[in-house]
Amino acid sequence: VQLQASGGGLVQAGGSLRLSCAASRNIFGSSDMGWYRQASGKQRELVAFITSGGIINYADSVKGRFTISRDNAENMVYLQMNSLKPEDTGIYYCNAARHYGGVLWGQGTLVTVSS
Repeated sequence: VQLQASGGGLVQAGGSLRLSCAASRNIFGSSDMGWYRQASGKQRELVAFITSGGIINYADSVKGRFTISRDNAENMVYLQMNSLKPEDTGIYYCNAARHYGGVLWGQGTLVTVSS
């Protein structure tokens, strides 16, 4: 499997979830990794990304609440989501932007935050 996301679920507002994305070794080492989300009826949007060199950026809406990290030894990228809000509800996708061109997407994992 090239990219496989997991960890979604149903959580109450204020709760936490941790998303995980497993990547194939040949992809992970030469890619910048990101998490995107798509709410029903809305366009897919960037949540956070982390480059292979560890540079991190977040969407303004999640700053201070979400943390992205990567484990280069295990070819994993994580998204720790705290203080979740109903507007965080959506399908979360793992993304790999290859250094040599091309973008890969995982299958998505559903996050539902109830009020």
